[in-house]
Amino acid sequence: MHGEFKVPGGKLVVVDLEVENGLIAAFRLAGDFFLEPDGALDSINEAINGMPASSEAAAFAKAITTALPAGALLLGFSPEAVATTIRRALQKATGWRDYEWQVIRGPALDPVLQMALDQVLSEEVGAGIRKPTMRIWEWEKPAVVLGSFQSVKNEVDEANAAKYGFDIVRRISGGGAMFMEAGSVITYSIYAPAELVQGMSFADSYAFLDEWVIVALKSLGIDASYVPLNDITSPTGKIGGAAQKRLGSGAVLHHVTMSYDMDGDKMVEVLRIGREKMSDKGTKSANKRVDPLRSQTGLSRAEIIDKMVATFTGLYGAAAGNITPDELASAQKLVDEKFGTREWLYRVP
Repeated sequence: MHGEFKVPGGKLVVVDLEVENGLIAAFRLAGDFFLEPDGALDSINEAINGMPASSEAAAFAKAITTALPAGALLLGFSPEAVATTIRRALQKATGWRDYEWQVIRGPALDPVLQMALDQVLSEEVGAGIRKPTMRIWEWEKPAVVLGSFQSVKNEVDEANAAKYGFDIVRRISGGGAMFMEAGSVITYSIYAPAELVQGMSFADSYAFLDEWVIVALKSLGIDASYVPLNDITSPTGKIGGAAQKRLGSGAVLHHVTMSYDMDGDKMVEVLRIGREKMSDKGTKSANKRVDPLRSQTGLSRAEIIDKMVATFTGLYGAAAGNITPDELASAQKLVDEKFGTREWLYRVP
């Protein structure tokens, strides 16, 4: 069995192993990481050989940590990264380059249709109808997008939302509210087979699925990094946040919204939770908390998206794709039956 795991912000970890009578045998660790002393590699291999293949990742990591000689130095990886790679090998996980990816840019759609389309495209990838896809969203009108489990009245000032023309919609993933205006944010979704994140914890999978965008932002001169569980940030402020949903159809939906040129003062009028975050930190303006991509790059939104698409395509290979008429029809049906209903929007009042 063979497994690979590129540590977000770190190095590639590779393991090969066999399973005999339920126990790991012939375990071999490799990669482009740095490890001192040399003999520590043998210590890691010996620690894993003979362990039950059913062991949890935490047990593998503990065995490696215990076996390392005093003063051992691991650069670009960790015992936990090796443990994740072992679980991926045992569960036959895949890599980015195992798939033919598509990239979709736009079109601008009604916010509630965006919610439905995320579900439709995810389910199609899980069913093998659509190739794995990365989609850049465009906005037809402003919206507050609530996480699946958030309360409408706790999160949104509905009067101010109506005053500024914001729709309120609910997505299928958890996480916090997103403040969306056309041209002010960059939002993307990744629709991937579950095998791509097989063997990873949720925390690992968040960073793994967004590593390419960190690479893209760094190439634009932004000192971007990932802060667990789901934030993309820089030394001058938060850039964006991610949310994820693993569907029973065998697909993973992972989406991210990054601020390009957000009106922070309007945001705290529309989002109640924004006021709490401001008062908690003694900050009067949200502009001091959300640092837009425009101020850090001086580039247009389109130029940043161009770099993102070029980075994704360069790293993983991808062809331009489109939303089909059938997919739009399926999404509209879901709007009528689910996402556009009061029952769904106010499932948590």
